[in-house]
Amino acid sequence: MRFDGTKDYVATDDLKVAVNAAMTLRRPLLVKGEPGTGKTVLAYEIAKAMGTPLIEWNVKSTTKAHQGLYEYDAVARLRDGQLGDERVHDISNYIRKGKLWEAFTAPELPVLLIDEIDKADIEFPNDLLQELDRMEFHVYETKETVKATERPIVIITSNNEKELPDAFLRRCFFHYIKFPDRETMQDIINVHFPDIQGLLVKKAMDIFYDVRDVPGLKKKPSTSELLDWLKLILNEDMPLEVLQSKDSSKAIPPLHGALLKNEQDVMLFERLAFMAKREAR
Repeated sequence: MRFDGTKDYVATDDLKVAVNAAMTLRRPLLVKGEPGTGKTVLAYEIAKAMGTPLIEWNVKSTTKAHQGLYEYDAVARLRDGQLGDERVHDISNYIRKGKLWEAFTAPELPVLLIDEIDKADIEFPNDLLQELDRMEFHVYETKETVKATERPIVIITSNNEKELPDAFLRRCFFHYIKFPDRETMQDIINVHFPDIQGLLVKKAMDIFYDVRDVPGLKKKPSTSELLDWLKLILNEDMPLEVLQSKDSSKAIPPLHGALLKNEQDVMLFERLAFMAKREAR
């Protein structure tokens, strides 16, 4: 079982090596990188390439590790007991399976995506150590042990918003998705826009990488934002001359709302344009 990328996802050689190494070791693959570099999509594409189901666990700030195992709905059982429902005599009727339970008992080998693990409390990764290591857990209410018949392919993503515990990191295979260079970005654009004009792509990438290189930028635009920007340019049928303009007073890119995502960065470009106008006088 090997991952060699898909027609819809440009995977670099080092990323393919990392995915295949993690699958060989049956270790969770921890993927870090800037937002918008394709970490989450990677799990979708691995599942597509392997022809296996994808089980997705989207982590939030309020997510607790036990929710990935199961939850016992005591309130529903109490309500049913008050109503005289016969279901109350079987406690398993009130056990809600979590995403790890689904992955462990899936009829065929699944890909389990634990997305944005760094959003949760710092104890969240530690609380999953034993379950991810042993691939089993105990259900105290029903006194049963849920054990994976085959270790699922586990993809864990992080935006690097907080440090993960060393004990957790030791159990993962790690890969950092570097921001694509121009050649790789060209390949990504070709996948999404196969018929796009070459000169348009070149000028758009010139502007895009220039924006990313501006000192003091609070949020650099990502790959997904470049694709959105190109889609808008094509939809608006924007003349190539607009992108080719050498007017330094127009420092802010056209349709900049696709690239700049906060007011500080927009104001920064407006200041650059103002300074360029003053120097031109």
